[in-house]
Amino acid sequence: MTPTDFSTAAYQEQLSRKLTKIQQDFAEFSLPEISVFSSPEKHYRMRAEFRVWHQQERTEYVMFTQDEFKRPYPIHEFPVGSALMNQLMSQVLQAINSDDLLRRKLYQVEFLTTQSGEALVTLIYHKPLDEAWIAKAKSLKQELGIDIIGRSRKQRLLVERDHVIERMTVAGREYTYQQVEASFTQPNAKVCEAMLSWAVENSKGWSGDLLELYCGNGNFTLPLSQNFGKVLATEVSKTSVESAQFNIAANQIDNIQIARMSSEEFSQAMDGVREFNRLRHVNLADYNFTSIFVDPPRAGLDPHTTSIAQRFDNILYISCNPDTLRDNLKTITQTHSIKAFAIFDQFPYTHHVECGVVLHKK
Repeated sequence: MTPTDFSTAAYQEQLSRKLTKIQQDFAEFSLPEISVFSSPEKHYRMRAEFRVWHQQERTEYVMFTQDEFKRPYPIHEFPVGSALMNQLMSQVLQAINSDDLLRRKLYQVEFLTTQSGEALVTLIYHKPLDEAWIAKAKSLKQELGIDIIGRSRKQRLLVERDHVIERMTVAGREYTYQQVEASFTQPNAKVCEAMLSWAVENSKGWSGDLLELYCGNGNFTLPLSQNFGKVLATEVSKTSVESAQFNIAANQIDNIQIARMSSEEFSQAMDGVREFNRLRHVNLADYNFTSIFVDPPRAGLDPHTTSIAQRFDNILYISCNPDTLRDNLKTITQTHSIKAFAIFDQFPYTHHVECGVVLHKK
């Protein structure tokens, strides 16, 4: 590992390299001017996990080198983590090193923080956790003003919640989001707000109804709903669906329905290939779908889902993998034209970049 240069010049240089690579990789599509959404240079990451390393009487956070030796590298500061995370890292580590019950057989520590000032810390052990551990964890919770989860084999002990409440501002409105431990959330909150605002702005005036695949906890669903008559969103994870339902109610939005199913399953339902009990509460005939929003995993859209997307007048596509996005666009641009393209620097100082694409039917 080598120290990262967190200067403004270094950050702008790495972002410029990402933009150049995207321009080269997507040159065949004659893209419109690419909108670039940068990240804060420091303290942008809201969640992180660290292995712990026990050496004699001292425990440290570590990451491991990527070479063949996988050597532990002590983490004494974490500039990419949120300011709250950095504060808690030292406080939690001090508590661990001051108490053998918290320290013994501790394997990993995970932090989930928010812009709204809430935090959840998960302590993972190679030992059973008992009432004495719970008492120590409750004391630490009171001292630091955080929630704590203890994990061990076949154990998950809450002290006392398993989630935090995040607040994001999108197009002048504040949205409330429940974020559950070990469930997917966007790690870079400021860039996430930029992504949401971009999606809302670029779908204004589309009217009709929206189909969303891979909706997660409703991250995009909530703000996008203002641009459509009704929204039907699908998600396969039960935990994420429950969070999405919580978030819909918390934000008092009444035009969203959630179906717990995969994109492949919903594609089959749309085509009448199969009937699903999980869609009994939804009458597809009630929807006037004009638009589709997809935010797929790194594998991108499978061929059948791609063909489903091509039936819609408007496609809004968020991608965490430019390679699979490029492959999908080779098919989608046979029927649709690219009207807007953006990159979002969710992961500064890495090669990763997220993209957003708006397409209209030709």
